[in-house]
Amino acid sequence: MDGDITEAAALRYGSGQEMELPVITGSEDEKAVDIERLRSTAGLVTLDEGFANTASCRSAITYLDGEKGILRYRGYPIEDLAEKSRFVEVAYLLMYGDLPTAIQLDDFSAILNSSSLIHEDMRHFFLAFPNNAHPMSILTTMVASLSAFYPVPENPNDEEEAQIIANLVSQVRTIAAFSFKKFIGEPVVYPSYKLRFVENFLNMMFSSPVSSYEQDPDIVKAVETFLIVHADHEQNCSTAAVRIAGSSLANVYAVISAGISALWGRRHGGANQAVITMLRSIQEAGDDGRQFIESAKNKKARLMGFGHRVYKTFDPRAIIMKKLCHRILGKPGMTDPMFEIAMRLEEAALSDDYFLSRNLYPNVDFYSGLILKAAGIPFDMFTVLFAIGRTPGWLAHWREMRHSENSRIARPRQIYVGPLKRSYIPVNLREKHSVGVMRRSRTKIVVSKYPEMADPSGEMPEMG
Repeated sequence: MDGDITEAAALRYGSGQEMELPVITGSEDEKAVDIERLRSTAGLVTLDEGFANTASCRSAITYLDGEKGILRYRGYPIEDLAEKSRFVEVAYLLMYGDLPTAIQLDDFSAILNSSSLIHEDMRHFFLAFPNNAHPMSILTTMVASLSAFYPVPENPNDEEEAQIIANLVSQVRTIAAFSFKKFIGEPVVYPSYKLRFVENFLNMMFSSPVSSYEQDPDIVKAVETFLIVHADHEQNCSTAAVRIAGSSLANVYAVISAGISALWGRRHGGANQAVITMLRSIQEAGDDGRQFIESAKNKKARLMGFGHRVYKTFDPRAIIMKKLCHRILGKPGMTDPMFEIAMRLEEAALSDDYFLSRNLYPNVDFYSGLILKAAGIPFDMFTVLFAIGRTPGWLAHWREMRHSENSRIARPRQIYVGPLKRSYIPVNLREKHSVGVMRRSRTKIVVSKYPEMADPSGEMPEMG
């Protein structure tokens, strides 16, 4: 797991000075230059904004090769896991390193079931949120507050750690469903020991005291697969946030809440919402997709759900979700002009050299947004489902870091580009010396209804 030192890289700096830096090779032949001694030896640090070329840790959880379109959890191809496994099996695999035996799976399922209820007093917290509170704001707050009801020992033993993991994997799902019920003003539906993980979630979401929810096996499979393909994705923004927060030995519930907060950003977990927003805007404009495609090619519109910051070929998760998407949209009653627009965009992107030459293939968010919409999942719950799926991955990284001998508190360096040392100026003399003056402003702040479409940077969302 630690990687082997196979060679060295020579660094020349200053006036002819030179030092050797070890090159570490991972199990999949990935190579990294170890710069741990760089500052202490040479007085230098590296600059890598966005950490696109920086490995922050050694990890045995997920392997990703964006150039070849490979994604594996603990060595297992995502294609095999999505086709053959339940989400609970994948959660166990990420956490403990191996697929569970039948007995281990039964035991893990049992502890998840018994841990699915949240403390009854926490229900009063939901009453304090506004009626239209976003489910993600409720989720991140409620997860952080779990520590008040389920105190975490300073050094939990194996049994206590297993219970913490079960609490979070199971209770994030329960809080998510309760958040949605608060959002729509319906009474909560408690989890049932008779139902499996995904069926339980859908029942808590859609059943009510006056109507039962009929489980559709295709919808269940689609949601289960959505959770599996989103369970981990290496060192993405939210996982990095979990590792950074966890490196301070913060309470694990606060650590997972930090991950949820990072996921909420429109460059990360909101990407599948942006797809639906785009399709809605195309539909409302009376376009069947053809005009929008031309606008995208002329850089007058942004094609959401295509391309990926990491994958330079087809996202392997997108191939999985595409099959499910076409199966779901082909079901009787699944007629929706938005779906027809989406299929036209897909066809154009897969046959037009403009998109192919730029590696703008449909990604996982293009299909997952359509699947969640077809499954009846409300728009504001899309990122919440992402959080449910990603929780086992976050916990696996927290657990790996907790048991690592190399774990240290995260403390990145920076390159300071501000003013040099200045003399202090008394307040009554500052106006004549001031370069930039902040003035009072009455400018109205306008918040876009769909902030996912308003990213001024033009940067590709992480979608990880």
